[in-house]
Amino acid sequence: MERRHFLKQSSAYLAGSLFLPSIFKATSRPMGVQLFTLFMTLDQDVKGNMQKIADLGYKDIESAFSRIGGFYGMSAMEFSDLNKSLGMNWVSHHVMGAPFKPRPGFDTSKMPRMNNLRDDAQAIVDSLKGTTVKYLVCANIPVNSKEEVAEAVQVLTKAGKIANAAGLTLCYHNHDREFELVDGQKAFDVFSKEIPADLLKFELDLGWATKAGVDPVALFKAQPGRFPLCHIKDFDEGFKNIVPAGSGIVNFKRILDASSIAGMKHFFIEHDMPKDAIESLTIGKKNIGPLL
Repeated sequence: MERRHFLKQSSAYLAGSLFLPSIFKATSRPMGVQLFTLFMTLDQDVKGNMQKIADLGYKDIESAFSRIGGFYGMSAMEFSDLNKSLGMNWVSHHVMGAPFKPRPGFDTSKMPRMNNLRDDAQAIVDSLKGTTVKYLVCANIPVNSKEEVAEAVQVLTKAGKIANAAGLTLCYHNHDREFELVDGQKAFDVFSKEIPADLLKFELDLGWATKAGVDPVALFKAQPGRFPLCHIKDFDEGFKNIVPAGSGIVNFKRILDASSIAGMKHFFIEHDMPKDAIESLTIGKKNIGPLL
C-alpha cells in the first residue's frame, strides 16, 4: 500500500511538473499601459484600440485625459466595464494637479474642461466610485518656485485625505523637473518629507528619473514601500528622444530587480507621442516582459 501511494504521488508530481513553465508565466507580474501612449489615436476608436492592447497581452490599464472628455467619451463605469470585457484591469487614473496650461500650439478649443486636484479633488474621486480604480495619480503640478512647491504640498495633502476617505491611494508622477533645485530645494524631496506617506505615494517614472541623474534603486532604499506604481519609459543616448521601452539606455533590469523594496505592484509602459503606439507597445512588451 505504501509503495502504491508513493508511486501515485510521484506520478502526480511528475505530471504537474510538466506544467511548471505555464504556471510561472501565469503568475508573473502583469504588465500595464499608460494610455497617454495612444493619446493621438485612442479617441478615434476607443474600443478598437483597447482591443489591440488586450491582444498584445497587457493586463493593467492606467488612464489619462482625453480630447473627447469623460473617460475617453464614456462614463467611468462604462470604461471600467469595457476593460473587464477585454480581460484587463483599470488600475489607476491620471489627473492634473492644477488647471491645465497647454503647450504653445496645442489646440484645446474643442476639448472640454479638465478637472484638477486643486479645484476638483472631491468631484474626481466621486467620479471613480464603483470602478476598479485603486490609485489616483497626480500627473504633474507646477513646481517652478518655492511658492508653487508650497502650494503643491497643500493641494496634494488635501487630495490625499479625500482619496483615502474613498478607499483610493494618491500617488505623484514625476518628470525630471521635480529633481532639479528650485530656490535651493527639490520638489520631490519636499513632497517626501512634508506629506505623510499614508497620504502620498509615488509613481516613479523610471525614464524621467534616470534623465534627471537620479538612481531609482537609491530612492527605493530611502523610502521602501512608497512606490506602488511605476512608468517604464526609455530614452536614447543623450536623452534626446523617448524610444520604445527596452530599446534605449535605461537599465530596467537593475531597477526592476529592486522593485520589491519599492513595494511596486503595477508596471505601466509609457511612450510619449510615438510614431506608432501599437508598434512601440509591442516592442516594449517583448523587451520588458522577461524582466517581470
